[in-house]
Formats: sequence, C-alpha cells, structure tokens
Amino acid sequence: MPKLMTITLERRGVTCVAELLEKDAPRTCEAVWNALPLGGEAYHAKYARNEVYTMVERFSDDEVGLENPTVTPIPGDVVYFSFPGGMLDRKFKEEKNIHALPGVIDLAIFYGRNNLLLNGDVGWVPGNVYATIVDGLDRMAEACNDVWRSGGVGERLLYARAES
Repeated sequence: MPKLMTITLERRGVTCVAELLEKDAPRTCEAVWNALPLGGEAYHAKYARNEVYTMVERFSDDEVGLENPTVTPIPGDVVYFSFPGGMLDRKFKEEKNIHALPGVIDLAIFYGRNNLLLNGDVGWVPGNVYATIVDGLDRMAEACNDVWRSGGVGERLLYARAES
C-alpha cells in the first residue's frame, strides 16, 4: 500500500494529498516520512515560477543525496532540496530567520507548468522529486496562486502523514 501524506496551506484551509514515490526516491521518502509532521512559514518562489515552499531544520543524520532529481518540475511534483548553510545568501537567511542553522531542508510543491530550477547566484538547483500530488491539486494550485498574488505573510505550509 502506498504511503500518503497531506500538504496544507493552513491559513487558507486548503489540503491536498501526495503519494510518496518510494521506488524512485527511497532515501528521501524514508527521511521525510520518519520526520513527519513538518512545516513552517510558507513562501512563494521568486525564480522557479510556480512553487510554494517552506524551510525546516535538517531532520536526518545522513544526507540523502540526489535521487530522482529534476530541474524542470511539473505540476504536482513534491520536491526536497538540501542546502548547506554556505550556499544561501546572508540576507535571504536573515529574512527567513534561518541564519543560525548550519543548513536547511526546503520542502516544495509545484502547482503549475514551466518551472525551471535555475538560481542566478548558484546556477542549476536540482531537487529530489519524492512525491506526487494525487488529490486536490486544482484547489491547492488556486491557493498557491493566491500566495503569489496576495502574499504569504502568516501562511504556513504543513506536511503530515495521511490518516488511513
């Protein structure tokens, strides 16, 4: 039976369901699954296009490394990024109150087409596609677009195991 998790934009009251891709990204799935629930402040991407994400403290002793990587995520992709502390810009880290951490995990959802994971500061930023949204993508896409248009202040992006 596949493992499912819920992804919620808390303030907007919108939840979708994602299926973990355990055959394609087993290390990432295991690390995330064992750490659930996870979440934090929601942000909309500046460069990647149709992405909403949160950054959390590292939750695994071992770095999972790249598996099932992409730089062109599609709608419904749920992606894991690992950033060492030195990779992120000082101002960016201060804005997100993660400046004291040695590194962070970025948990992202992609809700529309034409995404490209290219950062002007560091170049290509591949991420691990470890889940796919199987229910509620349309509702979540509307809510994510509202984060883009109205702002994400006060919004939280939460990941949890789905109730059986």
